[in-house]
Amino acid sequence: MDAARRAGVDNDAISLIARSDIELETVPDERKVVEGDFYPAAIRGVTGGAVVGLLAGLVAVAVPPLGLTLAGVGMTTLAGAAVGGWATALAGSAVPDPVRREFEGEIEQGRILVVLDAEKNVLERADAAVQQAGVRRMPFDKPTVMT
Repeated sequence: MDAARRAGVDNDAISLIARSDIELETVPDERKVVEGDFYPAAIRGVTGGAVVGLLAGLVAVAVPPLGLTLAGVGMTTLAGAAVGGWATALAGSAVPDPVRREFEGEIEQGRILVVLDAEKNVLERADAAVQQAGVRRMPFDKPTVMT
């Protein structure tokens, strides 16, 4: 972690992932990565639900017998966002986060993963520094909510 900080990685961009028994004993709360996929799922659900609600509201406005106004379109959009966010967040809370899924074997063997979640140019600077510190790089280039 010190090597990454010296290379310019912001303290908030550094997290630790470990087996649950190790996390309880040694990893400070501010360094823990959330175990579930709650937040990414909620964001996807709110976005998708809002789009579906907006489309449903616009269709309802186009059908005169329904008598829906533009305010009604706004309400269906908000309702869609709320239902979509709630449903996908609930489902996402049961799914492990992408880093845990990718490196499950390493975590179960008792290794502590130092996760750097920063912009590409910052990660390039940090790569050499952390490898000189004796850290084995395990590439993970999937997009996250943070980047």
